[in-house]
Amino acid sequence: MKTKQAIQLSDHFTCGRLLKFVAPPIFMMVFTSIYGIVDGFFVSNFVGGLPFAALNLIFPLIMILGAFGFMLGAGGTAFVAKELGAGNKERANRVFSMLVYTTIVLGVILTVAGLLLVRPISVWLCAGEKQLLPAEREKLVEYCVLYGSIIICALPAFMLQNAFQSFFVTAEKPRLGLLVTLIAGCGNMVLDGLFVPFFGLVGAALATAISQVLGGIIPLFYFCSKNGSLLRLGKTKLEWRTLGKVCANGSSELMINISLSIVGMLFNAQLMKFVGYTGVSAYGIINYIGFIFIAIFLGYSIGSSPIVGYNYGANNVKELKNVFKKSLAIVAVFAVGMTAIAVAFATPLCRIFTAGDKELLALAGKGMRIYSVSFLVCGFSIFASSFFTALSNGLVSAIISFARTLVFQVLAVSIFPNLFGVDGIWWSVAVGEALAFIVSVLFVLWGGKRYRYL
Repeated sequence: MKTKQAIQLSDHFTCGRLLKFVAPPIFMMVFTSIYGIVDGFFVSNFVGGLPFAALNLIFPLIMILGAFGFMLGAGGTAFVAKELGAGNKERANRVFSMLVYTTIVLGVILTVAGLLLVRPISVWLCAGEKQLLPAEREKLVEYCVLYGSIIICALPAFMLQNAFQSFFVTAEKPRLGLLVTLIAGCGNMVLDGLFVPFFGLVGAALATAISQVLGGIIPLFYFCSKNGSLLRLGKTKLEWRTLGKVCANGSSELMINISLSIVGMLFNAQLMKFVGYTGVSAYGIINYIGFIFIAIFLGYSIGSSPIVGYNYGANNVKELKNVFKKSLAIVAVFAVGMTAIAVAFATPLCRIFTAGDKELLALAGKGMRIYSVSFLVCGFSIFASSFFTALSNGLVSAIISFARTLVFQVLAVSIFPNLFGVDGIWWSVAVGEALAFIVSVLFVLWGGKRYRYL
């Protein structure tokens, strides 16, 4: 008999029950986005504009490296949830263990690669800035290298943190995942307040690195010990075929993070060309605020994905239809509400990071209002990509993510600025998301008959 206290993957989900189940992952992602921008807040207000620009320039590289944790977590969640739905709990735990150990090893390898790449990439990123003197440009490069090197040293823990965000939901412990995120996030906030006034950019980097270690190590100890969840780390062996399936299925999450980072670098290059490093700072502010809103869609997708995977594995078509239809309604309500809030409060939100710089505030505020239009459609594409990942169709999921985050936005940001100037850069996001929405709708209609969720 099922207890009333705990919601299980095998339950029937009403809208209220679904929202209750996905609430912890949503709060977890929102809080992750908030503590992720704490560095930006402290650096912009206490250190200066040049270090703030450097932080925003190098951060895409860090996200590209950390994205491999999202890949293993998302792809692994779909596989593990499907095995649990089919009643293969022992195999689910073996695969879960293999993926966690693989994340650690891959994290160490990518740390070495990142430390070797951080300087040449920093030089390339700063090369487009023509408004600074050579000495100032060199200082911008050094800020990028300094901040990036410290953060990259914590990469294995950061990748574990990214992977465990999905696995906590699959283990039917979403609230515990939220608690870990709160601990890591609060740690980052407190350490930023203590370190940045005394150590500047180095303090911000150390605060983030320590918080990432907390976010990765605490779940590791939890799953290594006896616990009341569906998952526990134990003995396993490397299954290349299974690992390949997981990576292929999670490639959409890898693609979305890498693509966003590449697009971010391209946006920064265009802003360097049209505005200079002030434009990079404005784009960083818009990204900070925008990700708080997008995190709601990401959190919902993370929370609902194990439910979809479980019912797909159990061949429960009725519940699969139920969750899909309710998810569409919920995502639509989120989209309209968030767009209205973002447009109405664009300037007050941007003011948090501008430290009295009126030029930066005007640029970021206008950009934020234009950027916010994308919230009307991006949530559907994010959910659709995650939905196909949960159905173990990594190819379709990757195509949606690739179209959304790379193809359309790269085309838009390459063309629009030449026609409409700086405003064209901001409109590139909305246009790219609208085109991706069309692609997502077509794939959802195509998959309806194959997977019987329509």
